Amino acid sequence: MKMKLLIFLLLVGFSPISFAKIPPTFPSSYHLSSLASKGNELLNYETNYFTQILDHFNYNPQSYQTFQQRYLFNDKYWGGSKNNAPIFVYTGNEGNIEWFTQNTGFMFEIAPHFNALLVFIEHRFYGKSIPYGGDKEIAYSNKSTLGYLSSTQALADYATLIIDLKNNLTATDSPVVVFGGSYGGMLAAWFRLKYPHVTIGALASSAPILNFDNITSPYSFNNIITQDFRGESENCYKVIKGSWKQIEDTAKTTGGLDKLRKSFRICKNYISRGSLENWVSTAFVYTAMTDYPTPSNFLNPLPAYPVKEMCKAIDDPKTGKDTFEKLYGAANIYYNYTGKTTCFDLNDDSDPHDLGGWTWQACTEMVMPTEGSNKESIFPPSEWDYNERVRFCKSTFGVKPRPNWVTTEFGGYNIERVLKRFGSNIIFFNGLRDPWSGAGVLKNISRSIVAIIAKEGAHHVDLRWSSKEDPEWLREVRGREVNIISKWLSQYYQTLTEIF
Repeated sequence: MKMKLLIFLLLVGFSPISFAKIPPTFPSSYHLSSLASKGNELLNYETNYFTQILDHFNYNPQSYQTFQQRYLFNDKYWGGSKNNAPIFVYTGNEGNIEWFTQNTGFMFEIAPHFNALLVFIEHRFYGKSIPYGGDKEIAYSNKSTLGYLSSTQALADYATLIIDLKNNLTATDSPVVVFGGSYGGMLAAWFRLKYPHVTIGALASSAPILNFDNITSPYSFNNIITQDFRGESENCYKVIKGSWKQIEDTAKTTGGLDKLRKSFRICKNYISRGSLENWVSTAFVYTAMTDYPTPSNFLNPLPAYPVKEMCKAIDDPKTGKDTFEKLYGAANIYYNYTGKTTCFDLNDDSDPHDLGGWTWQACTEMVMPTEGSNKESIFPPSEWDYNERVRFCKSTFGVKPRPNWVTTEFGGYNIERVLKRFGSNIIFFNGLRDPWSGAGVLKNISRSIVAIIAKEGAHHVDLRWSSKEDPEWLREVRGREVNIISKWLSQYYQTLTEIF
């Protein structure tokens, strides 16, 4: 369970007044739902490639190798460089940029209101942005090639590309706002801190920037998942919590693994107790992350409030009286909500979203302890074991993690005191049903470094496409974000008129 979770760790028309018109300020009741039916129309972009340097931080001959970095570009609503219209940039995550674009409708929906140019930049070593001539086998072959996969290199990529793009568009005075969710949200926040001359502000959604170097408890992640399920039903919680012992006991009996395979409709291939436990656990983890108030298809097709639906399946006598029938009924919500799958292949290691590079990052700089489970957890009791991570990383890549690097490079300790002194213009959104929220910034740091909290929110739900079925709290969250971004832009345009 532990190492598999590493793979995913885990969203018009300015007319000049002097040099630019101050964009409109949207009221707190601003809703995006009127655009919900226009998703296919709004999701439109052209694909471009930028010749990116392999290594921004060294000057040896190998550093000057280049690769083609993909970025997606939508200028349909852009007010143009003459009006210094804004540029909204998504800082790409650990996967194919088109996948994240499809699940980041918020940027497309607000672009017409700000006359914004949209740019989605793919993270190096993911999707089609592969160094070494685009050959993934070579790029992923060993630690010497994978050594160029890091957050600092990615941030430098983004800065280089944005500056070059603005120069080519004669848009050097167009303000840039960066957006990101999850790891992309971490990158957005760090980009604002590291490259304030490139971006005027960042929306960092569900960004667990405090999940490093013992700042956040390793029990936090699983504690929140436990709260999500226990909050729906005490019986649901008890069934899940007690199921692991039953799986363990059954696996020890003669023919036990075959019984488990049949109970969970596993395809006719070899299973182990560990692989089954990982399969079931993954369903609970990812469902908690994507416990959205409307149907979704981010990780898998899911109904609205899938945690509630899982617990309904467990509590419903029609599901069956046997614990394994109940557990299967819950897991089936995550793995087979469409009802099209007849059996499940636990050996399926396909990677449709190009997430494979995250294991390397988790073995080097992204050491984020989440595996702790206390006696109240729905998962079996366990401790975060850094040495286990070290053993895995040495055997897989021949490298030892650097657990202190992120806090050295980007900070994290005493974040309120530190960022209050020099940081500005960052929105940290967190939904408290998201297990990553325990490592997020959950209170305001200053007037311009703002924490927006949604008690019922899940993983970067604010960046998703809006829907007419969105609850009022979600509409208010997005309205607040739009108002804050509008304020940043107003302040920026005011400084332009003052300077010139």
